[in-house]
Amino acid sequence: MAKKDKENTASEVSEKKDKKEKKSEKKQPNKVAKWFKDLKIEFKKVVWPTKKTVINNTSVVLAVVVASAVLVGLLDTGFLNLMRLIYQQG
Repeated sequence: MAKKDKENTASEVSEKKDKKEKKSEKKQPNKVAKWFKDLKIEFKKVVWPTKKTVINNTSVVLAVVVASAVLVGLLDTGFLNLMRLIYQQG
C-alpha cells in the first residue's frame, strides 16, 4: 500500500511539474506581447523634435566639429614648427 502512495505522489509531482512548464510556456508570449504594448505606450510619450530644431542642432554640431578640427590642425602645425626649430638649432 505504501508503494502505491509513493507512486501516486510521484505521478502527482510530475503532473504538477508538467502544468508549471505549460504555464511558463504560455507566459512567454504574454511577456513579449506586454513588452511591445509597453513599448508602443512609451513611443507615444516621446516628444519628437521639429524640423527647425533638428536643422539648428545639426548646424551647431557641424560648426563645433569644424572649429575643433581647425584648432587641432593649428596646434599640430604650431608644434611641428616648434619641433623643427628645436632640432635645427641642436
